[in-house]
Amino acid sequence: MDLQQFQKSMYELIVETSTNLPKDVRRAVKEAVIRENAGTSAAMSLDTITNNIKMADENISPICQDTGLPTFKVKTPVGANQLEIKAAIHAALEQATEAGKLRPNSVDSLTGANSGNNLGAGTPVIKFEQWENDYIDVRLILKGGGCENKNIQYSLPCELDGLGRAGRDLDGIRKCIMHSVYQAQGQGCSAGFIGVGIGGDRTSGYELAKDQLFRRVDDVNPNEQLRQLEEYVMENANELGIGTMGFGGETTLLGCKVGVANRLPASFFVSVAYNCWAFRRLGVQIDAASGEIQEWFYQDGEEVSFDEAKKEAAEQSESRTFTLQAPITEEQIRELKVGDVVKITGRMYTGRDAIHKHLMDHDAPVDLNGQVIYHCGPVMLKDEQGQWHVKAAGPTTSIREEPYQGDIMKKFGIRAVIGKGGMGPKTLAALKEHGGVYLNAIGGAAQYYADCIKSVDGVDLMEFGIPEAMWHLQVEDFTAVVTMDSHGNSLHEHVDKSSLEKLSQFKEPVFS
Repeated sequence: MDLQQFQKSMYELIVETSTNLPKDVRRAVKEAVIRENAGTSAAMSLDTITNNIKMADENISPICQDTGLPTFKVKTPVGANQLEIKAAIHAALEQATEAGKLRPNSVDSLTGANSGNNLGAGTPVIKFEQWENDYIDVRLILKGGGCENKNIQYSLPCELDGLGRAGRDLDGIRKCIMHSVYQAQGQGCSAGFIGVGIGGDRTSGYELAKDQLFRRVDDVNPNEQLRQLEEYVMENANELGIGTMGFGGETTLLGCKVGVANRLPASFFVSVAYNCWAFRRLGVQIDAASGEIQEWFYQDGEEVSFDEAKKEAAEQSESRTFTLQAPITEEQIRELKVGDVVKITGRMYTGRDAIHKHLMDHDAPVDLNGQVIYHCGPVMLKDEQGQWHVKAAGPTTSIREEPYQGDIMKKFGIRAVIGKGGMGPKTLAALKEHGGVYLNAIGGAAQYYADCIKSVDGVDLMEFGIPEAMWHLQVEDFTAVVTMDSHGNSLHEHVDKSSLEKLSQFKEPVFS
Protein backbone atom coordinates (compact mmCIF):
# COMPACT_ATOMS: atom_id res chain seq x y z
CA MET A 1 0.00 0.00 0.00
CA ASP A 2 1.07 3.58 -0.68
CA LEU A 3 1.55 4.63 2.93
CA GLN A 4 2.06 8.30 2.09
CA GLN A 5 -1.32 8.38 0.36
CA PHE A 6 -2.91 6.40 3.22
CA GLN A 7 -1.62 8.97 5.72
CA LYS A 8 -3.10 11.72 3.55
CA SER A 9 -6.44 9.88 3.56
CA MET A 10 -6.32 9.55 7.35
CA TYR A 11 -5.60 13.26 7.69
CA GLU A 12 -8.65 13.99 5.54
CA LEU A 13 -10.78 11.65 7.67
CA ILE A 14 -9.63 13.35 10.89
CA VAL A 15 -10.28 16.86 9.57
CA GLU A 16 -13.71 15.95 8.17
CA THR A 17 -14.72 14.22 11.40
CA SER A 18 -13.71 17.24 13.47
CA THR A 19 -15.33 19.87 11.24
CA ASN A 20 -18.17 18.30 9.23
CA LEU A 21 -21.10 16.83 11.18
CA PRO A 22 -22.47 13.64 9.54
CA LYS A 23 -25.71 13.98 7.58
CA ASP A 24 -27.55 11.35 9.67
CA VAL A 25 -26.76 13.44 12.76
CA ARG A 26 -27.80 16.67 11.01
CA ARG A 27 -31.17 15.14 10.18
CA ALA A 28 -31.72 14.26 13.84
CA VAL A 29 -30.80 17.81 14.94
CA LYS A 30 -33.15 19.26 12.31
CA GLU A 31 -36.05 17.21 13.72
CA ALA A 32 -35.28 18.61 17.17
CA VAL A 33 -35.38 22.17 15.81
CA ILE A 34 -38.80 21.49 14.28
CA ARG A 35 -40.18 20.02 17.54
CA GLU A 36 -38.99 22.74 19.89
CA ASN A 37 -41.25 25.56 21.09
CA ALA A 38 -40.22 28.98 19.78
CA GLY A 39 -39.07 31.63 22.22
CA THR A 40 -37.61 29.19 24.76
CA SER A 41 -34.01 28.89 25.94
CA ALA A 42 -33.95 25.46 24.29
CA ALA A 43 -34.99 26.98 20.95
CA MET A 44 -32.30 29.64 21.28
CA SER A 45 -29.76 26.90 22.04
CA LEU A 46 -30.74 24.91 18.96
CA ASP A 47 -30.46 28.05 16.87
CA THR A 48 -26.92 28.53 18.17
CA ILE A 49 -26.13 24.86 17.51
CA THR A 50 -27.27 24.99 13.89
CA ASN A 51 -25.35 28.24 13.33
CA ASN A 52 -22.28 26.56 14.81
CA ILE A 53 -22.61 23.58 12.46
CA LYS A 54 -22.71 25.94 9.47
CA MET A 55 -19.74 27.99 10.73
CA ALA A 56 -17.64 24.84 11.24
CA ASP A 57 -18.39 23.89 7.62
CA GLU A 58 -17.43 27.29 6.28
CA ASN A 59 -14.30 27.72 8.40
CA ILE A 60 -13.18 24.07 8.19
CA SER A 61 -12.67 24.39 11.94
CA PRO A 62 -13.59 22.14 14.87
CA ILE A 63 -17.31 21.83 15.62
CA CYS A 64 -16.40 21.39 19.28
CA GLN A 65 -13.12 22.37 20.96
CA ASP A 66 -12.92 19.06 22.84
CA THR A 67 -11.07 16.52 20.70
CA GLY A 68 -11.89 13.77 23.17
CA LEU A 69 -9.94 10.52 22.88
CA PRO A 70 -9.76 9.76 19.13
CA THR A 71 -11.02 6.22 18.60
CA PHE A 72 -10.41 4.40 15.32
CA LYS A 73 -12.00 1.12 14.22
CA VAL A 74 -9.98 -0.40 11.39
CA LYS A 75 -10.90 -3.48 9.35
CA THR A 76 -8.07 -4.76 7.17
CA PRO A 77 -7.61 -7.54 4.59
CA VAL A 78 -5.60 -10.53 5.72
CA GLY A 79 -1.93 -9.74 5.31
CA ALA A 80 -2.17 -5.97 5.71
CA ASN A 81 0.62 -4.50 7.86
CA GLN A 82 -1.19 -3.13 10.89
CA LEU A 83 2.01 -1.66 12.35
CA GLU A 84 2.42 0.57 9.27
CA ILE A 85 -1.25 1.53 9.35
CA LYS A 86 -0.96 2.50 13.02
CA ALA A 87 2.12 4.63 12.35
CA ALA A 88 0.35 6.44 9.50
CA ILE A 89 -2.67 7.19 11.71
CA HIS A 90 -0.38 8.57 14.41
CA ALA A 91 1.39 10.82 11.89
CA ALA A 92 -1.92 12.09 10.50
CA LEU A 93 -3.24 12.81 14.00
CA GLU A 94 -0.12 14.79 14.87
CA GLN A 95 -0.42 16.72 11.60
CA ALA A 96 -4.08 17.58 12.22
CA THR A 97 -3.28 18.79 15.74
CA GLU A 98 -0.50 21.04 14.47
CA ALA A 99 -2.91 22.48 11.88
CA GLY A 100 -5.44 23.44 14.57
CA LYS A 101 -8.07 20.90 13.50
CA LEU A 102 -7.80 19.15 16.87
CA ARG A 103 -6.98 20.43 20.35
CA PRO A 104 -3.94 18.81 21.98
CA ASN A 105 -5.83 16.55 24.36
CA SER A 106 -3.52 13.78 25.58
CA VAL A 107 -2.42 14.34 29.18
CA ASP A 108 -0.06 12.25 31.31
CA SER A 109 -2.21 10.85 34.11
CA LEU A 110 0.57 11.11 36.70
CA THR A 111 2.29 14.41 35.87
CA GLY A 112 -0.57 16.26 34.13
CA ALA A 113 1.77 17.16 31.26
CA ASN A 114 0.12 17.60 27.86
CA SER A 115 1.97 15.82 25.02
CA GLY A 116 0.97 18.64 22.65
CA ASN A 117 0.29 16.35 19.69
CA ASN A 118 -2.56 14.03 20.80
CA LEU A 119 -0.12 11.11 21.07
CA GLY A 120 0.85 9.27 24.22
CA ALA A 121 0.30 6.07 26.17
CA GLY A 122 -3.07 4.75 25.03
CA THR A 123 -3.71 7.72 22.72
CA PRO A 124 -5.23 7.38 20.20
CA VAL A 125 -7.31 4.22 20.57
CA ILE A 126 -7.03 1.99 17.49
CA LYS A 127 -9.08 -1.23 17.28
CA PHE A 128 -8.01 -3.60 14.48
CA GLU A 129 -10.08 -6.40 12.96
CA GLN A 130 -9.24 -8.61 9.98
CA TRP A 131 -11.82 -9.56 7.37
CA GLU A 132 -12.07 -11.28 3.99
CA ASN A 133 -12.77 -8.12 1.95
CA ASP A 134 -10.01 -6.63 -0.19
CA TYR A 135 -10.36 -3.05 1.08
CA ILE A 136 -9.74 -1.20 4.36
CA ASP A 137 -12.62 0.19 6.40
CA VAL A 138 -11.67 2.97 8.85
CA ARG A 139 -14.16 4.61 11.22
CA LEU A 140 -13.35 7.43 13.63
CA ILE A 141 -15.25 8.92 16.57
CA LEU A 142 -14.24 12.04 18.50
CA LYS A 143 -16.16 11.80 21.77
CA GLY A 144 -15.50 14.70 24.13
CA GLY A 145 -14.81 14.49 27.85
CA GLY A 146 -18.06 16.18 28.88
CA CYS A 147 -20.22 13.44 27.41
CA GLU A 148 -17.66 10.75 28.26
CA ASN A 149 -18.10 11.67 31.93
CA LYS A 150 -21.83 10.89 31.63
CA ASN A 151 -21.21 7.28 30.59
CA ILE A 152 -22.68 4.95 33.18
CA GLN A 153 -22.70 1.23 33.93
CA TYR A 154 -25.33 -0.66 35.91
CA SER A 155 -25.01 -4.05 37.59
CA LEU A 156 -28.37 -5.81 37.74
CA PRO A 157 -30.30 -6.18 39.92
CA CYS A 158 -30.16 -2.66 41.34
CA GLU A 159 -32.29 0.12 42.79
CA LEU A 160 -32.75 3.24 40.66
CA ASP A 161 -33.95 6.69 41.69
CA GLY A 162 -37.51 7.20 40.50
CA LEU A 163 -37.80 3.72 39.01
CA GLY A 164 -37.30 1.32 41.90
CA ARG A 165 -35.88 -2.14 41.38
CA ALA A 166 -34.36 -3.07 38.01
CA GLY A 167 -34.19 -6.84 37.63
CA ARG A 168 -32.19 -9.12 35.37
CA ASP A 169 -34.60 -8.94 32.47
CA LEU A 170 -35.56 -6.74 29.51
CA ASP A 171 -37.66 -4.49 31.71
CA GLY A 172 -34.74 -3.98 34.09
CA ILE A 173 -32.60 -3.02 31.09
CA ARG A 174 -35.31 -0.56 30.02
CA LYS A 175 -35.21 1.10 33.42
CA CYS A 176 -31.41 1.41 33.31
CA ILE A 177 -31.50 3.11 29.90
CA MET A 178 -34.19 5.56 30.99
CA HIS A 179 -32.22 6.34 34.16
CA SER A 180 -29.05 6.89 32.12
CA VAL A 181 -30.78 9.66 30.17
CA TYR A 182 -32.08 11.25 33.39
CA GLN A 183 -28.71 11.22 35.15
CA ALA A 184 -26.94 12.91 32.23
CA GLN A 185 -29.15 16.03 32.54
CA GLY A 186 -27.56 18.85 30.51
CA GLN A 187 -23.99 18.07 31.49
CA GLY A 188 -23.35 15.94 28.40
CA CYS A 189 -24.47 18.69 25.99
CA SER A 190 -27.95 17.34 25.44
CA ALA A 191 -29.80 16.62 23.29
CA GLY A 192 -27.61 13.54 22.90
CA PHE A 193 -27.21 10.04 21.54
CA ILE A 194 -26.68 6.87 23.55
CA GLY A 195 -25.13 3.52 22.75
CA VAL A 196 -26.11 0.69 25.06
CA GLY A 197 -24.29 -2.59 25.64
CA ILE A 198 -26.16 -5.43 27.35
CA GLY A 199 -23.96 -8.14 28.85
CA GLY A 200 -20.25 -8.81 28.58
CA ASP A 201 -17.95 -7.97 31.46
CA ARG A 202 -17.24 -4.46 32.72
CA THR A 203 -14.69 -3.76 29.99
CA SER A 204 -16.35 -5.43 27.01
CA GLY A 205 -19.74 -4.02 28.06
CA TYR A 206 -18.49 -0.45 27.64
CA GLU A 207 -16.78 -1.37 24.36
CA LEU A 208 -20.04 -2.85 23.08
CA ALA A 209 -21.89 0.32 24.11
CA LYS A 210 -19.44 2.56 22.28
CA ASP A 211 -19.61 0.28 19.22
CA GLN A 212 -23.32 1.12 18.96
CA LEU A 213 -22.38 4.75 18.32
CA PHE A 214 -20.84 3.67 15.01
CA ARG A 215 -24.28 2.59 13.80
CA ARG A 216 -26.31 4.96 11.64
CA VAL A 217 -28.84 7.08 13.49
CA ASP A 218 -31.61 5.94 11.12
CA ASP A 219 -30.86 2.22 10.97
CA VAL A 220 -33.24 -0.50 12.23
CA ASN A 221 -32.06 -3.06 14.76
CA PRO A 222 -32.39 -6.59 13.28
CA ASN A 223 -33.12 -8.01 16.74
CA GLU A 224 -36.87 -7.51 17.25
CA GLN A 225 -36.67 -7.18 21.04
CA LEU A 226 -33.90 -4.61 20.79
CA ARG A 227 -35.75 -2.75 18.03
CA GLN A 228 -38.77 -2.40 20.30
CA LEU A 229 -36.54 -1.31 23.18
CA GLU A 230 -34.83 1.38 21.05
CA GLU A 231 -38.19 2.69 19.85
CA TYR A 232 -39.58 2.75 23.41
CA VAL A 233 -36.62 4.75 24.69
CA MET A 234 -36.78 7.27 21.83
CA GLU A 235 -40.51 7.77 22.37
CA ASN A 236 -40.40 8.15 26.14
CA ALA A 237 -37.01 9.66 27.04
CA ASN A 238 -38.09 12.93 25.45
CA GLU A 239 -40.98 13.06 27.93
CA LEU A 240 -38.50 13.75 30.74
CA GLY A 241 -38.36 17.44 29.84
CA ILE A 242 -34.60 17.83 30.31
CA GLY A 243 -34.20 19.38 26.88
CA THR A 244 -31.33 20.99 25.03
CA MET A 245 -28.46 21.91 27.39
CA GLY A 246 -30.69 20.86 30.30
CA PHE A 247 -32.76 24.05 29.89
CA GLY A 248 -36.00 22.05 29.69
CA GLY A 249 -37.73 21.37 26.38
CA GLU A 250 -39.12 18.88 23.92
CA THR A 251 -35.96 16.99 22.88
CA THR A 252 -33.59 15.30 25.31
CA LEU A 253 -32.48 12.31 23.19
CA LEU A 254 -31.64 12.25 19.48
CA GLY A 255 -30.75 8.57 19.10
CA CYS A 256 -30.63 5.24 20.96
CA LYS A 257 -28.82 2.11 19.74
CA VAL A 258 -28.65 -1.14 21.71
CA GLY A 259 -26.41 -4.19 21.30
CA VAL A 260 -26.22 -7.45 23.23
CA ALA A 261 -23.47 -9.93 24.11
CA ASN A 262 -23.32 -13.05 26.25
CA ARG A 263 -22.41 -12.61 29.91
CA LEU A 264 -21.19 -14.55 32.93
CA PRO A 265 -23.87 -16.18 35.09
CA ALA A 266 -22.78 -14.07 38.05
CA SER A 267 -22.71 -10.72 36.19
CA PHE A 268 -25.36 -8.72 34.38
CA PHE A 269 -24.07 -5.34 33.20
CA VAL A 270 -25.92 -2.66 31.27
CA SER A 271 -23.37 -0.16 29.95
CA VAL A 272 -24.31 3.19 28.41
CA ALA A 273 -22.04 5.37 26.28
CA TYR A 274 -23.41 8.91 26.10
CA ASN A 275 -22.59 11.22 23.18
CA CYS A 276 -23.44 14.91 22.87
CA TRP A 277 -25.29 16.56 19.97
CA ALA A 278 -21.87 17.24 18.38
CA PHE A 279 -21.75 13.58 17.31
CA ARG A 280 -18.45 13.59 15.39
CA ARG A 281 -18.28 10.19 13.74
CA LEU A 282 -17.28 9.42 10.14
CA GLY A 283 -15.79 6.56 8.15
CA VAL A 284 -14.10 5.80 4.85
CA GLN A 285 -13.47 2.86 2.54
CA ILE A 286 -9.81 2.79 1.51
CA ASP A 287 -8.27 1.09 -1.50
CA ALA A 288 -5.79 -1.38 0.01
CA ALA A 289 -3.28 -0.86 -2.79
CA SER A 290 -3.37 2.89 -3.42
CA GLY A 291 -4.38 4.10 0.06
CA GLU A 292 -6.96 6.42 -1.51
CA ILE A 293 -10.48 7.05 -0.24
CA GLN A 294 -13.09 5.25 -2.32
CA GLU A 295 -16.23 6.02 -0.32
CA TRP A 296 -17.41 8.06 2.67
CA PHE A 297 -19.81 6.64 5.27
CA TYR A 298 -22.66 8.47 7.05
CA GLN A 299 -22.62 11.28 4.46
CA ASP A 300 -25.18 9.93 1.98
CA GLY A 301 -28.47 11.62 1.13
CA GLU A 302 -29.43 15.18 0.37
CA GLU A 303 -27.75 18.18 1.95
CA VAL A 304 -29.44 19.13 5.21
CA SER A 305 -30.59 22.74 5.53
CA PHE A 306 -31.75 24.06 8.87
CA ASP A 307 -33.11 27.32 7.47
CA GLU A 308 -36.67 26.21 6.82
CA ALA A 309 -36.86 24.43 10.18
CA LYS A 310 -35.72 27.34 12.33
CA LYS A 311 -38.15 29.32 14.43
CA GLU A 312 -37.35 32.93 15.28
CA ALA A 313 -36.10 31.87 18.68
CA ALA A 314 -34.15 34.96 19.69
CA GLU A 315 -36.65 37.50 18.36
CA GLN A 316 -39.61 35.83 20.02
CA SER A 317 -37.91 35.26 23.35
CA GLU A 318 -39.47 36.95 26.35
CA SER A 319 -36.24 36.70 28.37
CA ARG A 320 -34.69 39.88 29.70
CA THR A 321 -31.36 40.74 28.09
CA PHE A 322 -28.46 42.43 29.88
CA THR A 323 -25.12 43.65 28.56
CA LEU A 324 -22.23 43.35 31.01
CA GLN A 325 -18.63 44.51 30.88
CA ALA A 326 -16.04 43.63 33.49
CA PRO A 327 -15.29 44.67 36.11
CA ILE A 328 -18.86 43.83 37.16
CA THR A 329 -20.34 45.15 40.39
CA GLU A 330 -22.27 43.16 42.96
CA GLU A 331 -25.24 45.46 42.32
CA GLN A 332 -25.32 44.46 38.65
CA ILE A 333 -25.14 40.78 39.55
CA ARG A 334 -27.96 41.00 42.12
CA GLU A 335 -30.23 42.34 39.37
CA LEU A 336 -29.90 39.16 37.32
CA LYS A 337 -32.33 36.27 37.67
CA VAL A 338 -32.55 32.74 36.29
CA GLY A 339 -33.70 32.86 32.67
CA ASP A 340 -32.10 36.20 31.83
CA VAL A 341 -29.87 36.40 28.76
CA VAL A 342 -26.49 38.05 29.26
CA LYS A 343 -24.24 39.47 26.55
CA ILE A 344 -20.69 40.10 27.69
CA THR A 345 -18.41 42.60 25.97
CA GLY A 346 -14.86 43.25 27.12
CA ARG A 347 -12.41 41.05 28.99
CA MET A 348 -12.82 37.52 30.32
CA TYR A 349 -10.36 34.86 31.42
CA THR A 350 -10.41 31.12 30.79
CA GLY A 351 -9.93 28.76 33.70
CA ARG A 352 -10.65 25.07 34.04
CA ASP A 353 -9.37 22.14 36.11
CA ALA A 354 -5.68 22.99 36.54
CA ILE A 355 -6.35 26.71 37.05
CA HIS A 356 -8.97 26.11 39.75
CA LYS A 357 -6.71 23.72 41.65
CA HIS A 358 -3.82 26.18 41.33
CA LEU A 359 -5.83 29.18 42.57
CA MET A 360 -6.82 27.41 45.77
CA ASP A 361 -3.22 27.63 47.00
CA HIS A 362 -1.68 30.48 44.97
CA ASP A 363 -2.27 34.09 44.07
CA ALA A 364 -3.90 34.81 40.72
CA PRO A 365 -1.59 36.02 37.92
CA VAL A 366 -4.06 38.87 37.22
CA ASP A 367 -6.54 40.93 39.25
CA LEU A 368 -9.78 38.91 39.12
CA ASN A 369 -11.89 41.27 41.22
CA GLY A 370 -15.19 41.81 39.40
CA GLN A 371 -14.05 39.62 36.53
CA VAL A 372 -15.50 36.75 34.48
CA ILE A 373 -14.06 33.23 34.42
CA TYR A 374 -14.87 31.06 31.40
CA HIS A 375 -14.70 27.28 31.83
CA CYS A 376 -13.06 26.64 28.48
CA GLY A 377 -10.09 24.84 26.98
CA PRO A 378 -9.78 26.47 23.55
CA VAL A 379 -8.08 25.37 20.35
CA MET A 380 -5.33 27.93 19.74
CA LEU A 381 -2.88 28.60 16.90
CA LYS A 382 0.08 30.99 16.90
CA ASP A 383 0.85 32.96 13.73
CA GLU A 384 4.26 33.89 12.34
CA GLN A 385 4.26 37.13 14.36
CA GLY A 386 3.75 35.17 17.58
CA GLN A 387 0.13 36.24 18.05
CA TRP A 388 -2.33 33.66 19.31
CA HIS A 389 -5.66 33.11 17.54
CA VAL A 390 -8.72 31.22 18.78
CA LYS A 391 -9.83 28.41 16.45
CA ALA A 392 -12.54 26.91 18.69
CA ALA A 393 -13.77 27.94 22.14
CA GLY A 394 -16.92 26.29 23.48
CA PRO A 395 -17.54 25.76 27.20
CA THR A 396 -16.42 22.72 29.18
CA THR A 397 -18.57 20.94 31.78
CA SER A 398 -18.56 23.01 34.97
CA ILE A 399 -19.46 20.45 37.63
CA ARG A 400 -15.82 19.32 37.83
CA GLU A 401 -14.99 22.67 39.45
CA GLU A 402 -17.64 22.30 42.17
CA PRO A 403 -15.06 21.57 44.93
CA TYR A 404 -13.25 24.85 44.16
CA GLN A 405 -15.58 27.36 42.53
CA GLY A 406 -17.31 29.01 45.49
CA ASP A 407 -14.09 29.41 47.46
CA ILE A 408 -12.24 30.90 44.49
CA MET A 409 -15.01 33.38 43.70
CA LYS A 410 -14.99 34.69 47.26
CA LYS A 411 -11.18 34.66 47.51
CA PHE A 412 -10.59 36.72 44.34
CA GLY A 413 -13.86 38.65 43.98
CA ILE A 414 -14.96 36.92 40.77
CA ARG A 415 -18.52 37.92 39.86
CA ALA A 416 -19.48 35.66 36.96
CA VAL A 417 -18.64 32.15 35.85
CA ILE A 418 -19.47 30.80 32.39
CA GLY A 419 -19.64 27.10 31.60
CA LYS A 420 -22.10 24.39 30.70
CA GLY A 421 -24.26 21.94 32.60
CA GLY A 422 -24.56 23.90 35.83
CA MET A 423 -22.96 23.49 39.23
CA GLY A 424 -23.94 22.14 42.64
CA PRO A 425 -25.15 23.34 46.05
CA LYS A 426 -21.77 24.58 47.29
CA THR A 427 -21.41 26.96 44.36
CA LEU A 428 -25.06 28.01 44.57
CA ALA A 429 -24.61 28.95 48.23
CA ALA A 430 -21.48 30.95 47.40
CA LEU A 431 -23.27 32.83 44.61
CA LYS A 432 -25.93 33.91 47.10
CA GLU A 433 -23.47 34.87 49.84
CA HIS A 434 -20.90 36.61 47.62
CA GLY A 435 -23.10 38.07 44.89
CA GLY A 436 -22.17 35.95 41.90
CA VAL A 437 -23.86 34.38 38.91
CA TYR A 438 -23.47 31.24 36.81
CA LEU A 439 -23.99 31.66 33.07
CA ASN A 440 -24.68 28.63 30.88
CA ALA A 441 -23.15 28.83 27.41
CA ILE A 442 -24.15 26.42 24.65
CA GLY A 443 -22.01 23.28 24.83
CA GLY A 444 -20.29 22.23 21.62
CA ALA A 445 -20.79 25.64 19.95
CA ALA A 446 -17.06 26.12 19.55
CA GLN A 447 -17.21 28.15 16.32
CA TYR A 448 -20.05 30.38 17.49
CA TYR A 449 -18.13 31.42 20.58
CA ALA A 450 -14.79 31.67 18.80
CA ASP A 451 -16.43 34.26 16.55
CA CYS A 452 -17.35 36.29 19.67
CA ILE A 453 -13.69 36.41 20.70
CA LYS A 454 -12.08 39.35 18.93
CA SER A 455 -8.54 39.05 20.23
CA VAL A 456 -6.20 37.22 22.61
CA ASP A 457 -4.47 39.77 24.84
CA GLY A 458 -2.28 37.43 26.82
CA VAL A 459 -1.88 34.09 28.52
CA ASP A 460 -0.71 32.90 31.94
CA LEU A 461 0.22 29.51 33.36
CA MET A 462 1.10 27.96 30.01
CA GLU A 463 2.98 25.27 31.92
CA PHE A 464 -0.42 23.58 32.28
CA GLY A 465 -0.73 23.23 28.50
CA ILE A 466 -2.89 25.07 25.95
CA PRO A 467 -6.30 23.75 27.12
CA GLU A 468 -5.57 24.42 30.81
CA ALA A 469 -3.80 27.78 30.56
CA MET A 470 -5.42 31.08 31.59
CA TRP A 471 -6.15 32.93 28.35
CA HIS A 472 -7.00 36.66 28.36
CA LEU A 473 -9.81 37.17 25.85
CA GLN A 474 -11.45 40.28 24.44
CA VAL A 475 -15.03 39.39 23.56
CA GLU A 476 -18.05 41.05 21.98
CA ASP A 477 -21.68 40.03 22.60
CA PHE A 478 -20.68 36.73 24.16
CA THR A 479 -24.15 35.32 24.90
CA ALA A 480 -25.14 32.98 27.72
CA VAL A 481 -28.16 32.27 29.91
CA VAL A 482 -28.39 32.83 33.67
CA THR A 483 -29.11 29.40 35.14
CA MET A 484 -27.91 30.02 38.73
CA ASP A 485 -28.42 33.43 40.29
CA SER A 486 -27.43 35.27 43.47
CA HIS A 487 -30.88 34.71 45.02
CA GLY A 488 -30.47 30.96 45.54
CA ASN A 489 -32.26 29.89 42.35
CA SER A 490 -30.92 27.14 40.05
CA LEU A 491 -32.54 26.07 36.79
CA HIS A 492 -30.44 22.90 36.92
CA GLU A 493 -31.82 21.97 40.34
CA HIS A 494 -35.36 22.62 39.09
CA VAL A 495 -34.98 20.54 35.91
CA ASP A 496 -33.34 17.70 37.86
CA LYS A 497 -36.26 17.60 40.31
CA SER A 498 -38.99 17.84 37.65
CA SER A 499 -37.37 15.24 35.37
CA LEU A 500 -37.03 12.82 38.32
CA GLU A 501 -40.75 13.20 38.95
CA LYS A 502 -41.46 12.48 35.29
CA LEU A 503 -39.09 9.52 35.34
CA SER A 504 -41.20 7.86 38.04
CA GLN A 505 -44.11 7.46 35.59
CA PHE A 506 -42.03 4.79 33.81
CA LYS A 507 -41.71 2.63 36.92
CA GLU A 508 -44.32 0.03 35.97
CA PRO A 509 -43.31 -2.99 33.80
CA VAL A 510 -43.54 -2.62 30.02
CA PHE A 511 -41.73 -5.69 28.64
CA SER A 512 -42.68 -9.09 29.99
